[in-house]
Order: sequence, then C-alpha cells, then structure tokens
Amino acid sequence: MVAGTDTAVVRRESPAVRWAKENLFSNWYNALLTVIFGVLFLWGGFTLLRWVFFRAEWEIVRANLTLFMVGRFPRDELARIWASNYLIAGAIGLMVGASTASAAAAAKEAGLPFVRSRPRDWIQRFWPILLLVAILLQFSRTWTPTVMVLGMVAVGVAARYAGLNLPARVRRYAWLIMLIMLIGAYAALSWFGGVELDGWGGLHLTIFITVAGILLAFPLGLLFALGRRSSLPLVRYLSVTYIEFIRGVPLITLLLMGAFALLFLLPPGTQLGSVARLIVAIMLFTAAYVAENVRGGLQAVPKGQTEAGQALGLPAWKVMRLIVLPQALRAVIPAMVGQFISLFKDTSLLVIVGIVELLQVSSIANSQPEFLGKGLVDVTLPFVALIYWVGSYTMSRESRRLEKKLGVGER
Repeated sequence: MVAGTDTAVVRRESPAVRWAKENLFSNWYNALLTVIFGVLFLWGGFTLLRWVFFRAEWEIVRANLTLFMVGRFPRDELARIWASNYLIAGAIGLMVGASTASAAAAAKEAGLPFVRSRPRDWIQRFWPILLLVAILLQFSRTWTPTVMVLGMVAVGVAARYAGLNLPARVRRYAWLIMLIMLIGAYAALSWFGGVELDGWGGLHLTIFITVAGILLAFPLGLLFALGRRSSLPLVRYLSVTYIEFIRGVPLITLLLMGAFALLFLLPPGTQLGSVARLIVAIMLFTAAYVAENVRGGLQAVPKGQTEAGQALGLPAWKVMRLIVLPQALRAVIPAMVGQFISLFKDTSLLVIVGIVELLQVSSIANSQPEFLGKGLVDVTLPFVALIYWVGSYTMSRESRRLEKKLGVGER
C-alpha cells in the first residue's frame, strides 16, 4: 500500500483584506461600527454628488470666475497676471531643479543612493491643487485659460530642466535668481504703469497676502525669539513686551488699526496703500506667534549642543546659526505650518475692512442683479470653502512630508 498524503492548501490574504480584518472587523462591535459609518459615508457621498452634478446652479460661479480669481483687477491688464504667473512658474521650476541637482551631488559625494521624483510622485503630492485647477478650467468659457495653464506647466518643466543642468558654481546662487524672478513677477503687475495693490482682488490677492505675510513674519518672528532669549535686558524686555502684547490682541483689532490708524503713526506724507497697511498688521500679528513657536524649539535643544559648539571654539553667533537654530526649527515644523495655515484662512477677515478678497467676491456675486434673491450663497460659499481647503490641505501634506524627511519626532 502506498500511504496517501494530504496536501493543505494555504490561501494567502491580500494586505488590504488583512488590514480590514485587523482594523475594521476585529470584533463584533468594530464590525457594527464599520457597517454603520460605511452606510453613512455612502449616503453622504451620494447626496453630495447628486447636489454637485444635478441640483447646484453653478452658473453664478461660471459667470463670475474671473471675479473670483482676480477681483476687480482691470480686465484690460490681465496679461500682466499671466506674465507674472509665467515668471513664478519659471522661478519655482528653476529652484526645484537646482535643489534636486544639489541633493543628487551631495548624495553622490557621500556614496548614498538618490532617487529623483517622477511625474507620478508630483501628481500624488499635489493632486488637490491639480483637481482645483481642473475644476476652474471646467468653469471657464474659453480655451484661453487652458492654453495659458499648459504653457505655465511647460515653462516650469523647462526651468526645472535648466536648474538640473546648471553648473555647480551657478547653482549655489539659484536662490538669488529665483528672488530676482519673483521680484520681476511683482514688477510685471505693479510697475511700469501697472496696477497697484489696492486694485488687486480675489484668489490672486488672497495668495499674495498669505505669501507676503509668511515671508515677512518669519524673519521678524525669528529675531524676536532670539531677542527674548538675549542676555541684554533691554532687548529681552522689548521682545517680551511685543510678543505678549500682540498675542493678547485679536487679529481683527490689528486689521482695523492697519486700515484706519496706521497712517497716523507714520511720518506725514507717507504713501502706503490700504492693502499694504493690512499686510503690515498681519505680519506683526503672525510674527509674535512665530516667535513663540521658535522659542519653544530653542528650549527643546539640549544645552549640551551649545556647550559642544563652544568647546570647538565657535563664536556665539555661529553656534546659534549652525547648531542650535537648525535643530530648533526642525522641531517646530508642525507648529509653524499650522500658524501659516491659520494665516491663509485668516485672510478672509479682510472682508470686514472692505478688501475684495476671495470671501468678499462671494458676497459681490450674490448681490448682482441677475442672481439677486436666488439664494445662491449655498453655491458660492462651498466653492470658496473648496479653495481654502485645497490650500490648507496641501500645506498640511507638505508639512508631514517634510517632517518625515527630516525625522521629526524620531530619535
């Protein structure tokens, strides 16, 4: 007799099925909650899609798309905005290419592998922005915006290729080239007979105020954070007074001060537009919170790091710049990005002082004679909310990516 052998068939579960069993159906009450929330999610998704595609009257957005994007910017000057956008796309592409080339060279010198980003990686990183751009182009009534956007993409790709192939001696000054191009982008809008800041509006103005507030508030907040830790009593007390006073005042108070009272504090004859005054108020407000975030990061750096730098004979400013500050800023990335996201959303408060930013455009569109009384605020406000969500979510995703890359929270 030949003994028979039983062969056991082993079925391998896919990672998705195994994850679902471990996290969604691990026991009876988890399974019940999964079913309940799954039904609610499907019902909510179906209701939302039915409203978006069948019930919402998007004509108000389609008719006012330019108003949402640029506010009351003169329509015969829109070519300036496209020229500025092309310069910005070129500056970003050049900087990305130069940074990638520098990172690849450093990895090669250290004998480490380096993997360049693929187009699929960029799509995964910025899919919310790409989705928003696709929605905006779908609302457009002509092919001109689509062609111009594709042109911007081509310029960005070409600039990235140029940045990748810059000589090493030139690559170290890529940041300066980018700065010059960004100044050129602003010049294309406002100089040589262009449109002053007070003539801007819509999403264009919202983004500009956000970026300007971040770029101006960060170095100022850094200085106040260092001043608060200074050994000079006068510098320390002035820094503490500024930080505590500004943090104790609501932002809307500073905006009202910037709109109506700031000119009284400036020398007679000073010409400063209303938008510029509001940017100053936002900068002062954000700088105080940035200073506290940075101070928390400075306190998180062990004292031994400073002592090690001093033991090497480094002067105090080099110890701070090369050893302490990089570790402090790395530790407070989540708090800093959270503050910048708050700044982006706080630009909606400018509606109170009469600035035609993104939220104010929604009110203007609903007050137009052809849409007045139709109750279409339930269309314009979700559209504005989508734009704010895309900006905030993208900054949050990039923050998490940077944290993971730098190993924030890891030992």
